[in-house]
Amino acid sequence: MRLAAALLALGLLCGGAARALDLPPPYRAHQAVSGTIRIWGHGAYDRKRDFIGALVRVWERDFRRYQPGVRFENHLVGTAAAIGSLYTGRGDLALMGREIWPPEIKAFREVFGYPPTGVDVVTGSLDVRNRDYALVVFVHRGNPIRGLTLGQLRAIFSVERGPRARTIRTWGDLGLTGVWRNRPIHLYGLSLSRGFARFFEQKVFDGSRLWRPSLREFRDRKGSTGGASDGGQRMVNAMANDPDAIGYAGLLYHNAEVRPVALSAHRGGAFLDPTRETVMSHAYPLTRLVAMYFNKPPGRPVAPRLREFLRFVLSRQGQRDVLRFGRGYLPVLAPSASRQLRKLSGSMSSAAELRARGGASEDLPRHKFQ
Repeated sequence: MRLAAALLALGLLCGGAARALDLPPPYRAHQAVSGTIRIWGHGAYDRKRDFIGALVRVWERDFRRYQPGVRFENHLVGTAAAIGSLYTGRGDLALMGREIWPPEIKAFREVFGYPPTGVDVVTGSLDVRNRDYALVVFVHRGNPIRGLTLGQLRAIFSVERGPRARTIRTWGDLGLTGVWRNRPIHLYGLSLSRGFARFFEQKVFDGSRLWRPSLREFRDRKGSTGGASDGGQRMVNAMANDPDAIGYAGLLYHNAEVRPVALSAHRGGAFLDPTRETVMSHAYPLTRLVAMYFNKPPGRPVAPRLREFLRFVLSRQGQRDVLRFGRGYLPVLAPSASRQLRKLSGSMSSAAELRARGGASEDLPRHKFQ
């Protein structure tokens, strides 16, 4: 996978595709800044598992060409340490390796009275392990279904409540006819203890954690580093023997008897396949993003040194670095970068931004089956 990511970046750069991408405008300093920026989060104690550290160091090196008065302290020891560094005052930027979770928002809010602010700095990969790959919904290759909405997925995988709750339990409920009409839908997925399930809950369940009890979970076997022992690969292999299966995992997992399904964010919307283009544009509904969070009191400006660094990261230079050194991560294109930069100017509140991410709840839910 690392070789494939490197070849992708090389092909994009040498083939001129990087110039064709709608990258953000070049960085130009608004002011000279100085001081230290302390970054905590995504990474591992084991240097052999450097998920994003190389890219962060390149960002810092290139930024200091414009702002030589800035120094950096990196503590990339894991996402679990990221948000805590902000509300304990030990960090300035929290680099997440997954989506922010409601308990993390709640802990920050309990200290400061408002939620943290985050900007998306990198697009997750299409199909590279450990690079926040987009989630994909799979069915058996003989299944005639051509597209699903997120609302349909919610009705398939979750136990909904309320007067408008929908229940989809057979393929006929999705409009299939003939021999498919009364066939039950069999649910497959990754471990509910992992961030993939949390992301699925936020994007598909609107934050609910009421999974159907018939879901078959596939965990990575102990010591798994990919391949046949990976939970996702074991899942698609099991689905190959079940024509009524539907499951979610990543496009890095393959079985000739299983295929991905196009998705739409809402009823009446376009059905999109998971491709590099739809993921980079953030049009594909289950695209994942890497964010940096920081402490921005309501009505107050972002600290100048943080604002300038984040402006650089979301510039043409910063996103070209993603292409060269991201090892599978994808850039944030100009339209999305522009929306993120608005947060630095205070034109979007922290609460509104978290609602847009689907993570504004202050509850501390547990996984529930019903």
